[in-house]
Amino acid sequence: MKLYCGIDLHSNNHWLTLINEHDERLVEQRLANDLSVTLAVLAPYREALAAIAVESTFNWYWLVDGLMQAGYRVKLVNTSAVRQYEGLKHRDDCDDAFHLAQLRLGILPCGYIYPRSQRAVRDLLRHRCRLVRQRTMNVLAAKSCYARELNIKVSSAVMIGTKQQPWPVVTEPQIALVIDAHRVIIEALTQQIWRIETMVRQELKDAPAYRRLQTVNGIGPILAWTIGLEVGDIRRFTRVGQFASYCRCVQSCALSNGKKKGDGNRKNGNAYLSWAFHEAAHFAVRYLPQARHYYECKSRQRSRIVAIRAIAHKLARACYYILRDDVPFDADKLFSH
Repeated sequence: MKLYCGIDLHSNNHWLTLINEHDERLVEQRLANDLSVTLAVLAPYREALAAIAVESTFNWYWLVDGLMQAGYRVKLVNTSAVRQYEGLKHRDDCDDAFHLAQLRLGILPCGYIYPRSQRAVRDLLRHRCRLVRQRTMNVLAAKSCYARELNIKVSSAVMIGTKQQPWPVVTEPQIALVIDAHRVIIEALTQQIWRIETMVRQELKDAPAYRRLQTVNGIGPILAWTIGLEVGDIRRFTRVGQFASYCRCVQSCALSNGKKKGDGNRKNGNAYLSWAFHEAAHFAVRYLPQARHYYECKSRQRSRIVAIRAIAHKLARACYYILRDDVPFDADKLFSH
């Protein structure tokens, strides 16, 4: 008889439930977040255990990797898409784990388990994105101080260091301390960002997929790395529309009888791909004539925001075919209608 396991994962412990094909609960136990303890509990049932469903929380890496390395078949459950019986009067970790263990019913939406070999590089680029945002916050704060105290506009390139020019001097000591604090933070963040980019470049070594992505006007090395790593295996998307939805490049709305009933889940998808394609859209408007013409026409019809989103959607669809079919970018085909 086959057995199924569900694990409700938390920050410092997890609840493990083991059931058989008749939904009889064989094991129900709260365990500390220690892989050796979990493997010891599962060991007596190893031969009959068909699959393990793990809740996709922020800290699932260690558990899923450890179970897969031990030879177990693991499913990563998308918790945001799981629906339980809404009439339940009481629900706890035991009930959640039991629901996760019901894998054979096919009611659990499972997520993609990104290959461990490239996950670290992908997460490194995600940390770079956070550092860039922190640097931008400090740059804007310093520029505001200059504008308020000296009525001068300092270039962001000067503050970041891409343009060699000294920062203007502020005589008032309190304001000078604020400016100096931002300067030190910006320099430190810039150095760490450069270190991350150097390591990512060494790890990826300009693979063909990233070179193909850079044939798209508006996509440079950083955006190409981000798109390639966040997408992973393009074959997991069966349709271009599914990929565009995952990139958050389609409108989210709920319609019934021709009337709008809500906005749906606009945050469902990959935030980093959404950022990458919207950044690429802004660059495409600057450097690609077809994109600029489309942007101007769309802006007159709707708005600038809608126009940028439309171009981001088009670029996402183009990148899907570039990665799937190994073809170069064709601007005329993309903006033909």
